[in-house]
Amino acid sequence: MDSLIAAAARALAAGDALGALDRVALREDPPALALRGIAMAQLGEHPRARVLLQRAARAFGTREAVSRARCIVADAEVALAMREIQGSPRALLAAADTLHAHGDRANAAQGWLIAARRWLLLGRLDEAGRTVADIDTDGMPPTLAAVAALTRAELALRALHIGAAHAALDRAQHAARRAGVPALQAEVADMQALLERPAARQVAAGVATTLRLREVAAVLASGALVVDACRHRLVAASADGRGEATVDAAPDAVRGPSVALARRPVLFALLCMLAEVWPGDVDRQALIARVFRTRAGDETHRARLRVEIGRLRAVVRALARVDATARGFALRPLGDRSVVVLAPPIDGEQASLMALLSDGTPWSTSALAMALGASQRTVQRALAELEAEGRVRGIGQTRARRWLSPPLAGFTTILLLPAALPFA
Repeated sequence: MDSLIAAAARALAAGDALGALDRVALREDPPALALRGIAMAQLGEHPRARVLLQRAARAFGTREAVSRARCIVADAEVALAMREIQGSPRALLAAADTLHAHGDRANAAQGWLIAARRWLLLGRLDEAGRTVADIDTDGMPPTLAAVAALTRAELALRALHIGAAHAALDRAQHAARRAGVPALQAEVADMQALLERPAARQVAAGVATTLRLREVAAVLASGALVVDACRHRLVAASADGRGEATVDAAPDAVRGPSVALARRPVLFALLCMLAEVWPGDVDRQALIARVFRTRAGDETHRARLRVEIGRLRAVVRALARVDATARGFALRPLGDRSVVVLAPPIDGEQASLMALLSDGTPWSTSALAMALGASQRTVQRALAELEAEGRVRGIGQTRARRWLSPPLAGFTTILLLPAALPFA
């Protein structure tokens, strides 16, 4: 490594991107291209940074496997910052394995953490958990240890393991202080603040109460029959007496019977209406008006309501009955259970979309569609509605268009972030 390359690398390590560019701006050899790409990424010029890093990786070729792998990892990190999460992480994981095999533990761990954070954005929490579990941060730079602890904390929060989240955040805070990076310390502080912000609303017998994440975990461990409108499921979680959610690694894995209704919106809307007025019943006309969105229902709507109620009975029969009453229908949980509705902290059908955009990072419609498991056209329609309401804004044109929303600092959207949906 010549003196200019070494000096540019030291400048980048110190956060002096302009100083690094002064030394390598006119050079076209692979190390200089890689350093220029990292400098451009630090300056926020992400598209240009990706071009430079990909050129450097091609120039290094297969004979310089370690340098090429480092370029691939750096390019993947820039892509993650741009929310370019399409495609397969196969090349990134192969690069991380190459670095680990050659003794570069720090950059290998960085590659695995990038893959884990990508899977978190896509709601693939099992893959993210397995990847993070294999990362050993002992002896690693404090910056890397802090990022690993933050990733573990987000996994724990998504699963409502509050105690594990606190422990991971304490480790992240300690590592961030040792690193002395203000941006990293601010990220840790923001995640710690999530624990104290409203996360959901509990609706029981028509009365709504704001809950924090710890209180949501307590509700899911209370033994009640919970209609979870944040995750679109019906849960009969077992009471464990510890105030900790009875869930496994992923938020869908509840210890106790549960029914996923994310792909059955009509049935879930009926279930929510019945649960909100438990132990009372709901008038047939009110069900028709809200679920079928019509003011004046006729016999065809009443017939369709009977069909949908029959389907709902079949889906929830292991947890509850849906009984007909003189005026409508009522939800009757099996066993000695109460019924609780966990509603999102924000209203609207686009709550999960707003949760993704609340990080303040520009997203493309294709990335949003991939994260939500929806079609791109569906996401475009939702964004158009939100833009008309002034809740999001678009920047750029055509395929370069990206979407932003102001950070939702008043409450946490951790429960609204997408989780991988079952195909059944």
